[in-house]
Amino acid sequence: MTLAHTPSVLLIESDQNLANQLAFDLKEAGYEPLVANNTSTGLEFCREYQPALIVVDRLLMGESGISLCKNIRNAGITSPLLLLMARENVEDRVACLEAGADDYFLKPYRSEEFFKLLRLYLKPDTDTSTEQLRFGDLTLDLASRRAILNARAIDLTMKEFDLLKYLMEHPREVLTREQILENVWGYDFMGESNVIEVYIRYLRLKIEDEGQKRLIQTVRGVGYVLRES
Repeated sequence: MTLAHTPSVLLIESDQNLANQLAFDLKEAGYEPLVANNTSTGLEFCREYQPALIVVDRLLMGESGISLCKNIRNAGITSPLLLLMARENVEDRVACLEAGADDYFLKPYRSEEFFKLLRLYLKPDTDTSTEQLRFGDLTLDLASRRAILNARAIDLTMKEFDLLKYLMEHPREVLTREQILENVWGYDFMGESNVIEVYIRYLRLKIEDEGQKRLIQTVRGVGYVLRES
């Protein structure tokens, strides 16, 4: 049985040697590794074990890790999700994010890069506050990490929550792309990546009911601002 204070990390990886290496490194670092070697088992483990973090290989013996990421998010699972990719270009990064992944790391596997991301996404949650942020009809509950709009609870992934929280902490203030990258992602996400645009689109789909006024406004050439139309 996994101890409550030991974060579990689910590896969905069909390359047995790579899965063994990742699992060994995780265990040595004090994490509880879970391994699934195909998409169906991976989705089953996501539901059964509710891991603290999920790692998906984009190529799973001919199956699509991208499709699996989408299925994981469609199942309502909001754990941080990292995609292991063989190459890096703008199209691949955007595909990763649009599939619902929070981030990615590259093959060949390098433990330093992997654990840097792991520490970023599994930082201890020391905020036990029940504080809420409010903007118009939108409420962000910091304890449950959910948004509430007109009595409708909205589940958010880790990065969706972080982005919305940053916007709601600075209402009516135009925030540049650089400010958002630095304060939400905490590092330079390859400069020209569409990561911000992708997540703004996710948030708009979730928090702006059809027919309602837009809350997240685009300021062309600058960035974004949370304000009513």
